[in-house]
Amino acid sequence: MAETWSIRGEYMESCNCEVLCPCLLGTRDERGSALARPTEGHCDVPMLFQIHDGQYGQVQLKGTMVGLAIYTPGAMGLGDWTFALYLDERATPEQREASEKIFSGQSGGAVGRFFGPLIKNRLQNRVVPMELGRDGRKGWARIPGILDVEYEGIEGLDGSASWLDNLRHFVSRRLYTCRSTRSVYRDHGLDWNNAGRNAYYANFEWSGP
Repeated sequence: MAETWSIRGEYMESCNCEVLCPCLLGTRDERGSALARPTEGHCDVPMLFQIHDGQYGQVQLKGTMVGLAIYTPGAMGLGDWTFALYLDERATPEQREASEKIFSGQSGGAVGRFFGPLIKNRLQNRVVPMELGRDGRKGWARIPGILDVEYEGIEGLDGSASWLDNLRHFVSRRLYTCRSTRSVYRDHGLDWNNAGRNAYYANFEWSGP
């Protein structure tokens, strides 16, 4: 039987769409996957996750991180994804194995329902140092030599970042709206620059299977 797991924390993503990306606003298929075409016709999106608390079976995951890089040649819900997974070099082998099972969709939950049927090409995992931070409306995400993102939340009425609520998004129903002021990803022969484009950050809470 699959292990029971639950995690919570925060994440950010930086895609190549204009602000706001059509994935949030367009039509969906029966699984809830986005069928809207990205503004550039394809999607280049790195994501970093910081797990503040959680476990996979008996494996504690508090303090670990995971990174993803996803390329889709068209609407995300149509599949044919190229998918790269980054595992935390500070984590134990058991923690990395648990993170891989959760974030590759093998262990069910929101990621399993959303990712599993869509991935066509899984790239080699990397074990790397990662950093995710935020100071007010500004934040950053880094994997040395691979990813360098800085973003700023779109200012709301009270000066904090504005947000979208009640969303159909696999990470969270509530996302803070942002724009990347810097966004470079280079790995696996991919070379993306999403500066000036769409970004989000949010808290998340997932469980499975």
